[in-house]
Amino acid sequence: MTPRPGSDRHTEIHRRLAAALAELVPDDPGIPPHPYLRRHLAQHAAQGRVLDDAHVPPSLLPWETSSGLGRLLAGGNDPSDRQQWLRAWAKLEPFSRGLTPLSRLTSLHLAHHAATARHQPLSTPAPGDAVLAGSPVTPLWSDCASPDNVWAVTEAAVTSLATVRAGRRARAQPLLVTGDDHGVVRILRPDGSAAAPPIAVHDGAIEHLVTLHEGLLATGATDGTVSVLDALRGRTIGPVLRRPGTWVSSLTLYRPRDRGQVLLAAWSDGYLAAFNTAAFQQIDIPLPRLERAAAMVRGTTRPDGSGLLLYAQHDTVSSFDGRTAVMRSRHPAAVRALVALTPAGHYAVGDGHGTLSVHDVTVPGRAIVSSTVATSEGAVTALALVEAEDRQVLVSAGADGTVCLWRTEPLEPLEPLAPLGESIQAHSAPVTALSAFTERPGARLITAGADRTVRNWPLDGATFQHGRAAWTPVTASALSPGPPHRLAVTEGSSTLAWDIGTGEKHPVIDDEQVTALAWVRRRDHVLLAAARSDNSIALFDASAAGDSAPVATLHGHYSPALALVAVEGPGPSSRLASASADGSVRLWDLDTSQPVAIRKDHKFSVRCLATGSTGAGSLLASGGSDGNLRIWETADLTQYGRTIRCGQNIVNDVAFAPGRAAAGLRLVTAGQNGTLKFWEPDSAAEALREFDPGDGELNAVTAFPVQGQRVAFATAGSTSIHLWDPAAGRHLLQIVTGYRVHALRTAPQQPGEPSTVLLATGEAGTMIFRIHHDRL
Repeated sequence: MTPRPGSDRHTEIHRRLAAALAELVPDDPGIPPHPYLRRHLAQHAAQGRVLDDAHVPPSLLPWETSSGLGRLLAGGNDPSDRQQWLRAWAKLEPFSRGLTPLSRLTSLHLAHHAATARHQPLSTPAPGDAVLAGSPVTPLWSDCASPDNVWAVTEAAVTSLATVRAGRRARAQPLLVTGDDHGVVRILRPDGSAAAPPIAVHDGAIEHLVTLHEGLLATGATDGTVSVLDALRGRTIGPVLRRPGTWVSSLTLYRPRDRGQVLLAAWSDGYLAAFNTAAFQQIDIPLPRLERAAAMVRGTTRPDGSGLLLYAQHDTVSSFDGRTAVMRSRHPAAVRALVALTPAGHYAVGDGHGTLSVHDVTVPGRAIVSSTVATSEGAVTALALVEAEDRQVLVSAGADGTVCLWRTEPLEPLEPLAPLGESIQAHSAPVTALSAFTERPGARLITAGADRTVRNWPLDGATFQHGRAAWTPVTASALSPGPPHRLAVTEGSSTLAWDIGTGEKHPVIDDEQVTALAWVRRRDHVLLAAARSDNSIALFDASAAGDSAPVATLHGHYSPALALVAVEGPGPSSRLASASADGSVRLWDLDTSQPVAIRKDHKFSVRCLATGSTGAGSLLASGGSDGNLRIWETADLTQYGRTIRCGQNIVNDVAFAPGRAAAGLRLVTAGQNGTLKFWEPDSAAEALREFDPGDGELNAVTAFPVQGQRVAFATAGSTSIHLWDPAAGRHLLQIVTGYRVHALRTAPQQPGEPSTVLLATGEAGTMIFRIHHDRL
């Protein structure tokens, strides 16, 4: 007789299986385990209630293919200190599609170090180095957050969410439906797996999804079309109405006076249309007359049960009862989100200034009930009403990537809305849509963001009650020559200097925005150059703890400098090159604090600088928003050669490729269009090679020599760092970060060094690691 699932005997059998199978996993993560171990060991351990690092060894994880480790961990209750490797991998799992085992191994190694060794100095061995022998990297220092609660990673940004049931039964599995900015709908199960192939529905972004009945959904998009699809069968039913030259600004269900429920759609020119929900034919019912502008519409009811239509245009919300339109509320900025609440007659509004307010249409003369500021910066981008902790709560999302829960009952007149716990940083970009799985146990909030991730947050538990560790976005960073290395980072309005060898730190600049950092040499001192928001560049002695006064200040830019780089000088002091949003490149003499040369050839912001050399001397490269790459002699900023039109929209970063002078001048540019281009300006007018990792906009690039005269490029996209061999045209390695990296820099090294030290800083912090050339 087969043991009953969940019985003690059933659990014991799986526990023994997991223990026996774990003994068969090779200690060397470079050796592929048996396919059965890759697919089923984690499931045996979960059913045996021993899902931990001992029963699912770290060396298995680079090969693990169950694709459900995060779901298995969510269903258990083991202490996290027994699951450090498992939880590190579960956070990377949504990004792992198509990764090679070597890339998985590298990503796991860095993620585990970030989770367990934050701020750990170099004097302490990094945990996991012995466990993951053969990893291409050795983590050196970390101050970064790992991606949290990532449920799915999408090729296009998800712009709308909705939930349906996978059948008519009350216990039918819920499904999540996503609409993206490419016009594609995806239907996903609660574990994130696809329930049907992707469905191309529209020629524009799907901004609206409304659940109808029996698995049907209405969609509205920027192509001006309202369509209907069958989520249970994974197919479209067809368009309902298309209005070329407009976009669908809103969709809602509405119960007009003396009629059944209808589907109501609004377009960007103020056109309103109603459709029955059986044949989806347009019907004639009383509707308010709107301005010729985009409208947001929401159906609700009065306390007596009669239907009421709320509609917003510009900064005003009005109501329509089938006969009369009444202006209800005016807001500090344009209405960005509108949702009907309970009790009946209440509604919530989020506006472009980040204000969240609740209103009551049933009390004459007191339309506003309460209001608060819901976002630290930017607009309220989405609102939803969900069930949490056995009551209805309001969820707000913002352009700053935050999400917050708000108490809706009881509401005290003219008192600020009360948050339920802490606001959390849910995404690293604006939140674009909200939905929820409200089944018990384990109600979950689903959020989508412009960072191309869909995230899954527990509505019951500590996440919203106590908040979570905030990301530490780094806006500027610089690694000094060494060893020993000193790391300077700007987080928010604070700039710190770390000695990564000892772990000691001290503040350099307090309460001031910094846009770029660089280490420079002035006579016998190594100084930190910082570009400040007042357009000046200040030089600090970063070794003088407690003394925050600059030793010199450079003035001349009309906008803040976006890039700084040290340039070899003619004497004992280096020079400093700066590039600014004012379109200029400047070369500074640090002994006199005066510019040596100024060039204003770029039309728009100059976003990046890099230094290199040829047999004739050192050179400076600059790129920017005009899409051009220019090369300069560092003696006086005389342009070297021709201007290169890169064809990458904006040039976000540039690097010189190291090598012998006889090899000629070689550079690489990272573009807004997601490509990396390799140039030899002296010999070719077009790029010699092009690399597109398919990871969104490329923000940073650096180059380093590998095994003799080979050169490798490291570039950063939306979710990963990619290593590329331009000579072979080969993708060497993908290191998953789960967040956008803004800067990549290599530490200076001696010729022939078998490894390279790489600094990566971005939205979630900073990490430094050594890349071993012989393991690539």
